[in-house]
Order: sequence, then C-alpha cells, then structure tokens
Amino acid sequence: MSMPEPPFSEFYGAHFQRIALQLYAYLGDHAEAQDLAQEAFCRALEQWPRISRYADPAGWVRRVAWNLATSRLRRLRTALGFLARQREQHVDGPTPDRVALVAALGTLPATQRRALVLHHLGGLGVAEIAEQEGVAEGTVRSWLTRGRAKVKSQLTAEVRHV
Repeated sequence: MSMPEPPFSEFYGAHFQRIALQLYAYLGDHAEAQDLAQEAFCRALEQWPRISRYADPAGWVRRVAWNLATSRLRRLRTALGFLARQREQHVDGPTPDRVALVAALGTLPATQRRALVLHHLGGLGVAEIAEQEGVAEGTVRSWLTRGRAKVKSQLTAEVRHV
C-alpha cells in the first residue's frame, strides 16, 4: 500500500517563504524572487502526484526556482550587454516648420490626415490608400485635395503671424 500524497497547500505553505527568501538574496529583487518561486511551485503543482513521492520535493522546487533565477539573470546580462554596445544617438528636436506642419495636420479630420500622411510620408498611391481605407479612389483624391488646401491655409496664416 502506497503512502497518500501530502496536500499541496501544506507543502506550499511550509516551503514558499524560505525558497523566495533564498532567491531574494540571490537576485536582490523581492518581487522577482517571489514571481520565480511562484513559477517553480506552479510547475510542481502540475506534477504534484509524482513530485510528492520524491524524497525531497522541496529540493526539486528549489532547484527549479534557482534554474529560473539563473536563466533570468543570464537574459538580463545579455540584454544589458547588448544595450551597452549600442551607440547613443542624439536626434535634433523638430524644426519650427515641422512643428507647424504637425499642428496643421492636427486640425484636419482623421480621414484627411491619414490620407496625407500615407500619401506624402508613407509613399502610398491613391489606389493603395483607397484599398486600405475601404473607399473609392475619388474619395481619397478628395481627402487629399481638401487636406492640402486646409494645411496650406494654416501654414500661410502661420507665416503671416510671424
């Protein structure tokens, strides 16, 4: 006759805190340590009928948790190494012309704004925009004409005020 398996909740209550504290000492991040300990216990729960019969089920969970922590640190080191090798690029701020253009585009209805951006900045043709928006090509041409006229009047008014 085999021994009945102990309830998982008792096992969890008896061992979670100690394993989480060990991981915290290793990682230096309390929340991360708790997350990894929780993941290890979730994996144990999935296989609890088998793992509960081990001589040291807590040792199995601890090993899984430490493996998860080591993998996490390895990924973090790789990411930090990649970031350290990247060159910092300084990008100039927007020019006054660009600010004025963006402001003018912001006054347009969404359909006209999308059409202008897709056509002039995205390089899409009238037919491509019509297909994407699900409208006739004539509608796109109308949006472009009206949008250009409104942007032009906005920018012309801006120049007069300067």
